[in-house]
Amino acid sequence: MAVSSCAINASKAPQGLSQAALAVEQVVDSSTLEKPNLTVGYVPVNDCAPFAVAWEKGFFRKYGLNVQLSREASWGTSRDGIIFGRLDASPVVCGAVTNARTGAEGARHAPLCAAMTIHRHGNALTMNKAMWESGLRPWREYNGDLEDFGRDFRRYFDNIPSEQRVWAVVLSSSIYEYFVRYLSAAAGVAPDDEFRIVIIPPPQMVVNMRIGAMQAYMVAEPWNTRAITGNEGIGFTFAQGREIWQGHPDRLLGVMESFINENPKTYRSLVKAMIEACQYCSEQKNREEVAKLISDKSFTGAKPNLTRAAIVGEYNYGGFDGKKRIVRSPDTTIFFDLPPNLARVPGDHSTFLWQSESIWLMTQAARWGQTPGIPKNAEALARKAWRTDLYREIAAEMDIECPQEDYKIEPAEVFIDNREFDPSDPVGYLNSFEIRANRPKSFFLGARS
Repeated sequence: MAVSSCAINASKAPQGLSQAALAVEQVVDSSTLEKPNLTVGYVPVNDCAPFAVAWEKGFFRKYGLNVQLSREASWGTSRDGIIFGRLDASPVVCGAVTNARTGAEGARHAPLCAAMTIHRHGNALTMNKAMWESGLRPWREYNGDLEDFGRDFRRYFDNIPSEQRVWAVVLSSSIYEYFVRYLSAAAGVAPDDEFRIVIIPPPQMVVNMRIGAMQAYMVAEPWNTRAITGNEGIGFTFAQGREIWQGHPDRLLGVMESFINENPKTYRSLVKAMIEACQYCSEQKNREEVAKLISDKSFTGAKPNLTRAAIVGEYNYGGFDGKKRIVRSPDTTIFFDLPPNLARVPGDHSTFLWQSESIWLMTQAARWGQTPGIPKNAEALARKAWRTDLYREIAAEMDIECPQEDYKIEPAEVFIDNREFDPSDPVGYLNSFEIRANRPKSFFLGARS
């Protein structure tokens, strides 16, 4: 049973567990779990790293779990696989959990829950060569001057026909869509008036930019780096997500509320395995190994030099002037330990769930007309959806300290527009934005998943 205890659903999957996984001592007996045999999804982007590590290093097995990993085609199928019961757990974009609770933009109502944060940062906004040629440059080169960037941004839109103004994100109502809208509005450009947002699975981003289907996209790595290193002449990185909101959550581990209620011991084992995997990914000494591991065809299938940039923290923004724009930073992707500038609360770490971040997502859904307004029971929805209560209990069993509060103020300096977010006054925060939309304009290429 140990040899076959974990498998990957992929056309050319590795056979059986590695020797390292088999050598791990089991601390939980599978027979004591309500449901030891699990199907867990992942999407072929860099943030599959903790899932790959949990499988390869035997963390699933350590906690009594027999896991089959299922490679998902998109973030829509990853989310829907949980909702419809095909998957027991899977990573989801952080907006998906909140929106399943609120029904934002017609999202299917479902008691979806977030068990933990998989990682923070690790994504970027890629612009095509035409945007570079119009005068746009990486955000770092504007030195925080939104007005200067806004002029270049405005000039670009003034010189292309409306049918060419297409940007892509991985899922409607995802944090990536909110970042695209947030950045545009901060620069004085109303997104609903100026461009369309289409939904494209991550592996299809680069090819769609190459054929001119869109001018910019926001996605997790390695699909930004691939536009620079793997396909020279396609695009450049305008900004990493951490430059729009430093410390933002990206991926969550999603499960249904019924799974938690029916399988409390199994749930604890799953979260513990994923926390250990995130801790392993967080260790600087392991990052080269992790970058190589996820380059396997069963995971991202990308070359190690493409997965490496965001995992190790040597990020190339690219460009078309021959200059090197490599930025070295350990918080390019955050899996567990926070850098000193973000570790402002005792016990805080990346996998901890701040329910205030769920409230922020609700403000953006309301800002862009995806919900009629901020729900009156926003705090109750956040509490039910982001299971911080259970996370604290599980972390305590692992001797991991956690913050005592569920909410924190996001200071102005962590946002690109220097606007503080106080979760105690979400309506006031929402009303402080001049550019808002009455309804969203999302267009889908192909079938909606």
